[in-house]
Amino acid sequence: MQRLLTNVGPLVHLAGEGPIVGKITDVSQYVAEPGLGILIEDHTIIKIAPSKELQEEYTQAEVLDLEGKAVIPGLVDSHTHLLWTGDRSREVSWKQQGLTYSQISEMGGGIAATVAPTREATKSELAHHGIERLRESLRNGTTHLEAKSGYGLDTDSELRLLEIAEGLSAVERLPSLDLTWMGAHASPIGGSIDSYVEEIMSDQLPAVIEQGIARSADIFCEPGWLSLEQSEDILKASRKGGLDLRMHIDEFVDGGGGELASELKVVTADHAHYTSDDSRAAMHDSGVNTGFLPGTPYAMGDDYPPFSNCLEHNWAWSFASDFNPNCRTLSLPFLASILVQRNDISPITALAACTRNSALTTPHPSGLVHGQIREGGIANLNIIDGPHWQAWCLQPGHSPFALTILEGELIFH
Repeated sequence: MQRLLTNVGPLVHLAGEGPIVGKITDVSQYVAEPGLGILIEDHTIIKIAPSKELQEEYTQAEVLDLEGKAVIPGLVDSHTHLLWTGDRSREVSWKQQGLTYSQISEMGGGIAATVAPTREATKSELAHHGIERLRESLRNGTTHLEAKSGYGLDTDSELRLLEIAEGLSAVERLPSLDLTWMGAHASPIGGSIDSYVEEIMSDQLPAVIEQGIARSADIFCEPGWLSLEQSEDILKASRKGGLDLRMHIDEFVDGGGGELASELKVVTADHAHYTSDDSRAAMHDSGVNTGFLPGTPYAMGDDYPPFSNCLEHNWAWSFASDFNPNCRTLSLPFLASILVQRNDISPITALAACTRNSALTTPHPSGLVHGQIREGGIANLNIIDGPHWQAWCLQPGHSPFALTILEGELIFH
């Protein structure tokens, strides 16, 4: 069917090729003046033109008058840990006592504390959690997520998490998913990382490749977790098996993850909180995206990474939610408010970082362009509840959207 959006307010299309880098000094190159219309057929944007012109040409289309409301692209959450269960709320008191994440992990908290309840949960329980989280994400304007396994930490459990996530991909009126295997997240309780890496290489990774659900592999390359050598071995074997590569690097210290990311030319290296500028430059030159995760330092009470360095040096970067048991938010508008209101990042730059830039690291399953509003692209759009597009990131605690269009379908909030 054809649907025509008329009387569109400011249209933040962000259309173009490649990532948006540096400071955006001319907002008008990415924001169209009010008065346009958008013609959607099924799940694709067919035409963008003056509203009156489209109304005269497409008289049979179903019309939705936006009454001057601003429109931005569907948001793309390029780093989430979607499926797990359990409650680690008690860890906040340990943090307030001054314990580090590593010390909390040694006490039985951290990643390992989530593994046991996740293994014990039924498929239906985990699927229910996943559906509720995807609905929450959609309410906050996210139309596509990258979703990792990683809370199974044995072959059967990791395969099960990927299988459940694949099932969620088939549920209608939910954001699309791009699935990543992250068995190399930590060592299981009572086991050594060395023996677990041997298990990954000999059993788990071959099983994941044979299963054929995951599109990418990710690892937690951090001193105290996986070494540079272990990370390199797993990533090279994953690539040989046909998986794209992603990394968690330098979350707590500069452990050299940025150098490895650039050497392997992975798609994106995330956290990157303490990555050196030399490594960031090498990453950019190698086509590696820096994926910042501001929700994690927010939850941990840490300082924020140097977003502005990427702008000053024209390095490609994105940001995502890092939704996990320690960072339980799926609201990219809330996280964008941290960038804008606490780190002096402009609203248009923050928006590009979780739409066009993040979309380049996690393709839409249709193969169509997403993270921007352009003819021939997927019809994923957010209609802001007002005429000012900047409101998308200035309402922490509330969704700024009146309506999300998800692959051409209207989702009212």
